[in-house]
Amino acid sequence: MSLPENSTTYGTEDLLISLCNSVTRVLGVATHSQIHYSGMVQRISKTCLKPDIGCFVLFDGGFSGLVIINFTAPAAMELYANYLLNMGMSKDDLVSSYTSDEVSNVMGELMNQVVGDFTGKVRRELQTHITQNQPKMLVLNKQVQLSVDANLDKPEARRVTFYTSANHIFYLELAIDRTEFIKLYDFEAQEAPDPDALMAQSQEAPVVSESPAAAAGQDDTDALLKSLGM
Repeated sequence: MSLPENSTTYGTEDLLISLCNSVTRVLGVATHSQIHYSGMVQRISKTCLKPDIGCFVLFDGGFSGLVIINFTAPAAMELYANYLLNMGMSKDDLVSSYTSDEVSNVMGELMNQVVGDFTGKVRRELQTHITQNQPKMLVLNKQVQLSVDANLDKPEARRVTFYTSANHIFYLELAIDRTEFIKLYDFEAQEAPDPDALMAQSQEAPVVSESPAAAAGQDDTDALLKSLGM
């Protein structure tokens, strides 16, 4: 049976673009700054953690893969400072060295938000499910490069260059099993939930008074606990 002529296929580059858009959106919102990436992508033979701060996340499920972001020290410090200043922290309370655990923790949290945004889009737009592990951060010196084995059968690897608003550079590397998603029929992708709208909706929800049956059940529970000396 042949596929419909208007069938749409999503491959590695489409997944990469979706991931890059998650990086720019999440980091841009978190730091109140402009993040953009190069229009050119590199095919690479393997992914590596490189100086100055390397972070990786493994994901599995509908397809398996590995995401690595290698931050230069200036890029990491810029994102770290902008994020905490945007959260209301005083500039005097910020650390001054990229080797500080606080910088690694903040970059790990931002990485977690990026991959979480990406997995949400995969679920809504590709109608499959992937899970992720907790991001791992490593502060590396100039002589260290580490390869991460993602146990992929037919890996495809890509690298994209990103720029902060101050033109500091960091790199995203993606390795996934060679895969394609083919649209079998037209469907409407679910919209991303709006946290502010959900919060407002929960605050506007009417308070439901306890029914007589529920109250009676609570009285029975209290009596049982009392009889047990509790």
